[in-house]
Amino acid sequence: MADRFDYFVILAEMRTGSNFLEATVNSYPGLKCWGEAYNPAFVGKANTDQMCGISKAQRERHPEALLQAMISQTEGLAGFRFFHNHDPRMLDRFMDDPKCAKIILTRNPLESYVSKKIADQTGQWRLGDLKDAKTAKISFEKSEFETMLDAIKAFQIELQRRLQTTGQTAFYINYEDIKDIEVVNGLARFLGVDVERHTTSQKTKVQNPSQLKDKVHNYDQMVAALSGIDHFNLANTPNFEPRRGPTVPGYVAAAQAPLLYLPVRSGPERVVRDWLAALDGVDSSELTVGFTQKTLRQWKRRAKEHRSFTVVSHPVTRLHRAFCTHIVSTGEQSYGEIREMLQSTYGVSLPKGGGTYSKDQHRAAFLKFIDFVKGNLNAQTSVRVDPSWASQSEIIKGFSEFSLPDMIVREETLSRDLACLAEAAGVVAPVPCGAVEADLPFALSDIYDDEIEQAVKQTYQRDYMIFGFRALR
Repeated sequence: MADRFDYFVILAEMRTGSNFLEATVNSYPGLKCWGEAYNPAFVGKANTDQMCGISKAQRERHPEALLQAMISQTEGLAGFRFFHNHDPRMLDRFMDDPKCAKIILTRNPLESYVSKKIADQTGQWRLGDLKDAKTAKISFEKSEFETMLDAIKAFQIELQRRLQTTGQTAFYINYEDIKDIEVVNGLARFLGVDVERHTTSQKTKVQNPSQLKDKVHNYDQMVAALSGIDHFNLANTPNFEPRRGPTVPGYVAAAQAPLLYLPVRSGPERVVRDWLAALDGVDSSELTVGFTQKTLRQWKRRAKEHRSFTVVSHPVTRLHRAFCTHIVSTGEQSYGEIREMLQSTYGVSLPKGGGTYSKDQHRAAFLKFIDFVKGNLNAQTSVRVDPSWASQSEIIKGFSEFSLPDMIVREETLSRDLACLAEAAGVVAPVPCGAVEADLPFALSDIYDDEIEQAVKQTYQRDYMIFGFRALR
């Protein structure tokens, strides 16, 4: 027995053939699969509350103890079966452990769904001989199937990412492969066993070998329902943006009121800061800034019934504001290097000192900038994805790594939404918001048209979808 692994896990789901695979694995010398060791309803197998001297209650308190017991009481390599709804503490434990061999068992999810529904009706979850077989026909329910499918897909994606990020590999095996002795012998070799079998285990039999149309009452209705499921994820909006962190140092708290602002760059930040200051009758310089995660936790503990919020802006409004502030302008907020690259590499004609710059030139430059940002967000440029034009949905997702805002405020309804927020935080007399500064050298209304709207919509497809933005007019 090679010492490549200390133990193994069969990652599967209900009705994927995991009983059959377990019996087959157990037919090899030096391999012992102990069943569903971390099923929340039982230990190892149905109606069992103890295994390897560890009770269900002990397992709940110390899940690692059961793993060590299985390993110590096995002559050879111990393993167990694990489904997506089993103890999540152990998922972290074995997925991060390169000494754990991962076997990933899959099956056509529709067949798994039908098989589970039949087992629910008959009460037969395992078949040892044909004479004991029970049969039934089921009714397909689309919402029920989609719920199961979403759970399976999410688990498989998580497993794949865990393997990728830890530099590990797994042995993948499909339901039909369990009957292929060459594949199963390959699995044994993966686990360090050189002995080969000539037949698979005969202890477990296929329970429902007939065609799906013979097992489903509403087969035609099922076929029609399945045609509406996006098998190839065609509706997915690609997202190649880098992940963003919570950016805690940028958060702003009121001087006294229990309100915390999580800014999205290129939003109405000055207006919101002034509003926060006015709530307590102080200057905006007296707002609390420069948080760390530690000091923010302390603030949250002190500020009873606190509320946190962020503000999202229409993508066209926000991107034009970023363009005017950081690209067109040559002031202290200008991104000089990016400005130069946009002119030299991406054909963006920008105003030069003392030169003329018309509305038509501004509109043409903005369209070129939109095209650049689209490529930038899709990782097609060498320029950083700046927070000033990063997707708002990605920025807010980054907030969630520390804590989600209580409220997402819309710029177009800023005064109304902030008044409601202040009332929820117990501020008796909230003050009105000021006006947002106009963009310079030209307002968006001077150049906005359907071409600009469609270009920005193509750039921020996820933001339009997630926040339900419509055209500005």
